[in-house]
Amino acid sequence: MNTLEMKSSFNQKSHPHRRYNPLLDEWILVSPQRANRPWQGQTEKTLQEQLPAHDPNCYLCSGNVRVNGERNPDYKGVYVFDNDFGSLMKDDVEFSEETSDFFLLKPERGINRVICFSENHSLTLPEMEVGDIKKVVDVWQKQYEELGNLDYINHVQIFENKGQVMGCSNPHPHGQIWAQSSIPSIVSKAQENLKKYFDKNGTSLLEDYVKKELEINERIILENEDFVALVPFWAVWPYETMIVSKRKIEDLIEFSEEEKHSLASMIKDVTTKYDNLFEISFPYSAGIHQSPTDGKLHPDWHFHMHFYPPLLRSAEVKKFMVGYEMLAEAQRDITPEQSAAILKSLSVTHYKIQSK
Repeated sequence: MNTLEMKSSFNQKSHPHRRYNPLLDEWILVSPQRANRPWQGQTEKTLQEQLPAHDPNCYLCSGNVRVNGERNPDYKGVYVFDNDFGSLMKDDVEFSEETSDFFLLKPERGINRVICFSENHSLTLPEMEVGDIKKVVDVWQKQYEELGNLDYINHVQIFENKGQVMGCSNPHPHGQIWAQSSIPSIVSKAQENLKKYFDKNGTSLLEDYVKKELEINERIILENEDFVALVPFWAVWPYETMIVSKRKIEDLIEFSEEEKHSLASMIKDVTTKYDNLFEISFPYSAGIHQSPTDGKLHPDWHFHMHFYPPLLRSAEVKKFMVGYEMLAEAQRDITPEQSAAILKSLSVTHYKIQSK
């Protein structure tokens, strides 16, 4: 028997293969045949504690004193303040740049802010009302515009870390903003590829991609009038999703009131599906990618929001980036199509409400 006769037809559901990520110009290894292997590694403890509406020991709750001695106002709804322990500083320092092949550095200037989503300590985004999440989106919009208008701020990163597994030290519903003088590496890489596609085709990469995904309808998990939520073809994390605007919007400033409400509704539904997956408060890191604020025109940019959740098989099993992933390239077992089918099948009514 010759070699050709021994070959079987490729099946992406069962054969190892690589997938291309056009946003970052990277590849990911997909190994679907490994999904059935038994797990004997680390598990995470699942905490289902009932949190109070107000915690006197929480430095994010309304009326409480923060670590730096400042007292929060008795706020209702969304509250924003400069991070007491920011990773960036506003100071403009003198610096003489030296040329070196190996020891390049430059000062980085910026502002870190914390956004409390609600005064209610016990809530998370999926348990908030759409109208209240819309108020969060309103603040994102205002903060992006305010910070982006500062002459030394060229990029505004809005994100949320949810859950202890993702390094979140405080369960109070909140997110962060890091506004800085440089465009960060991952965003810069995405910008390069978005521009390359736009210059070649005259259209937005993500606009064309979403149109194709809607035609195939294999990885779409949610859709409303203004946004699509899907598991990207190139997803790295087990249940990674991305919310993309149907209209080619470059940044939050361009959002209409209706679009902000649509985004709030989509965020609530996506995060509710996450919680319903294992019936826990599902951990993730989520963040918005939008046009830089460097004063240049960016017709290549298209607003999107990433969700990177770490849980793999259950509430106790986490996906780790180790070994091959740290030394070679990203790898996943369960295929994006399998993840999408599972997420799509889940209700957008929170499991806590269903159980009542």
